[in-house]
Amino acid sequence: MAPVRHHQVVIVGGGTAGISVAARLRRAGVHDMALIEPAEQHYYQPLWTLVGGGLATASETARPERKLIPKGVTWIRDRADGVDPDNRRVSLGSGETVGYDQLVMAPGLQLDFGAVPGLAESVGRRGVSSNYRYDLAPLTWDFIRAVRGGTAIFTMPAGPIKCGGAPQKIAYLAADWWRRQGLLDGIRIILVLPTATIFSQPDWAKVLGRVAADYGIEVRYESQLVEVDGDSRQAVILDNASGTKETVDYELLHAVPPQSAPDWLKGSALADPESPFGYLAVDRYTLQSPRWPEVFALGDVANLPTSKTGAAIRKQAPVVATNLLAARRGEPLPARYDGYTSCPLVTARNRMLLAEFDYQLKPTPSFPLIDTMKPRYDMWLLKRYGLPAMYWHGMLRGLA
Repeated sequence: MAPVRHHQVVIVGGGTAGISVAARLRRAGVHDMALIEPAEQHYYQPLWTLVGGGLATASETARPERKLIPKGVTWIRDRADGVDPDNRRVSLGSGETVGYDQLVMAPGLQLDFGAVPGLAESVGRRGVSSNYRYDLAPLTWDFIRAVRGGTAIFTMPAGPIKCGGAPQKIAYLAADWWRRQGLLDGIRIILVLPTATIFSQPDWAKVLGRVAADYGIEVRYESQLVEVDGDSRQAVILDNASGTKETVDYELLHAVPPQSAPDWLKGSALADPESPFGYLAVDRYTLQSPRWPEVFALGDVANLPTSKTGAAIRKQAPVVATNLLAARRGEPLPARYDGYTSCPLVTARNRMLLAEFDYQLKPTPSFPLIDTMKPRYDMWLLKRYGLPAMYWHGMLRGLA
């Protein structure tokens, strides 16, 4: 079927990555550009942890998509449901097709609540929540305040997920709240992690281990949530090392669902065959497709060996914009992404660590004169107020 429209540059996804790249390309003079995004609302998701901890409101994380798409960019209010890189076409849910000269893939990932038996049916009621959804984050705070004793479970799934620190940050916020209410000693807190360590970067892992111990958190390494019975308030935890399962009664379950590339991309030609989760193949430094030089990918959908965070996108967006422009001129790609990512790790209701590192897990501090391995109030202010302002007024405008 012939394309119903054609654009020099097509961007799939109007989240952090898509908007940031679009803004940078517009500033560089690209005029014929379209962005495919069905959602009417755009969310600043890093603040959802604080919403779940009662320290921010959900409404302040949302803004109309139409106000964020750069002027001059054609907004295609539809969902992409297929890509044909050989013929340079993207198919839409409406049945239309869009042709392109260059393509930027930034559709994000999907939350697979259904991958854990019983979780999809249980989430949102009787103490089960997840800060990974806009509608659920406020419920997390309601459920935390309702706990007076018993067991609270916080889980992280296996595989790459967005913001790898979020599953434990809410545990610290909850523990700090319960301590301030004089309830902590009567609450058993279990943190379920699929990894062998509490954090991928060893320097911050040591600090976080001490934070968890201070709250009396029981950390289950190499373990994962495999089943939920919401009516009985029971969770089944699998110890991957021994293969044994334990059923635990809970008052609160904060469950982070398994995550993957959108279903329509998993079996596509752009998917990385090395990724069991369907994430897209790109060169880790140039962010260019290894098979189709006119295709780039960034953000959560890219199969990169680094954490999926907004901070990573902030460093990836200028690389994609610069290299895409060079590619259209037939020049070598000059920009390189070094794997930088950042995880603002909230450890209390007014304290934060800032973990920043690259592909080699080498610390790459933005504030070299400040010890960001120590929980700090100024870093908390950065998380609560500084980073959101930079996001709305800097990143999404192609300025930061």
